[in-house]
Parts: sequence; C-alpha cells; structure tokens
Amino acid sequence: MINHDEWLIVGLITSPQGINGKIKVKSLSDFEERFTDPGKRWIQKGNETPREFELTHGFKKPGKESFIITFKGINNRTQAENLKGQKILVKVDAIPKLSHGEYHLTELVNLNVKILENNQLQIIGKVINLSNEKNNLLVIQLLKNNKEVLIPFVKEIVPVVDIKKNFILITPPSGLLEL
Repeated sequence: MINHDEWLIVGLITSPQGINGKIKVKSLSDFEERFTDPGKRWIQKGNETPREFELTHGFKKPGKESFIITFKGINNRTQAENLKGQKILVKVDAIPKLSHGEYHLTELVNLNVKILENNQLQIIGKVINLSNEKNNLLVIQLLKNNKEVLIPFVKEIVPVVDIKKNFILITPPSGLLEL
C-alpha cells in the first residue's frame, strides 16, 4: 500500500502506444516535466511494492491531457500492455517548490475543515482525500454524520488555507454540505 508520506501518484498508464513499447499516460499532475524529463519513476500495480523504472523520453499529445512516454527496458507492445492500469509514482521529496499561495493537494489531506458560524470558527470535518479529474475536489468527512462531501478547491469556496495551523476555512454555497 502507498504510504502517502513517501509516494505521490502522478499518472495512470492507460494503454500501449504503437508496437515499440511506448506507453500512453493520463496525467494526474500539473507538472508536465513528470512525463517529459528523463529520470527515475516508480510504477505500482494495485497495492504491490512500487518498482523503479527509468523514463527515457516523453511528450504531451497535442490538445490532450495525456502523454506518450518511453521507459528503459520496455521495448515492445506486449511489455507495454502488461503495465496497463498501473500507477506512476514519484517520491514525495521530488515535489516541485510552489509560489506563495499555491499548495500541493496532498498537503491538504488531514487538515481540519472550518466554517464561520455566529462569528466563531467551528470545525465541521476533515479533508480525507482528493479527487482530481482536472477538477480539484476535496473529499471532506463531516463530523456530525460521518458523510463524505465533495468541495471544489476554488478561492471562492476555500478562501483560507493554513497549513501551519492545520485547517482550511470554507464558505460553501447553500446546500453544498447537505448533498
């Protein structure tokens, strides 16, 4: 199983591309260099221990959110087909530095979720996961009923993120927490 303190999922292998071992990858990262810059990557099948691979080449498909990549030692379609459905990982310490006010979504997991109620901050839940299909959604588990709700990670709904104090402040539109 992935230890989120050690690994970050950056892509999913969707299919082979051609007959020479190239692989089509769906990106789960905002950093294209994860699929274009040569270097170490790890591939994980299910919950098995990740295996190290060397990315030798990659490029973004024009107009798409997918990449075609080549790994050293993957030389034919059959080898590429065997990787279908597996996750591409990088070490968490390889996370690029961000500007002030930018966050890696993995930093948000386990933060308390607060709202302003009667001029006081109230904890209403915790960020337990992320959903990233090019819509950054926080999965929040509510304290009052243990239900999970999806909150769009946009400035209008999440105006405050305080990593050091371990919380985010949300201003959800009416009804969003009742879904």
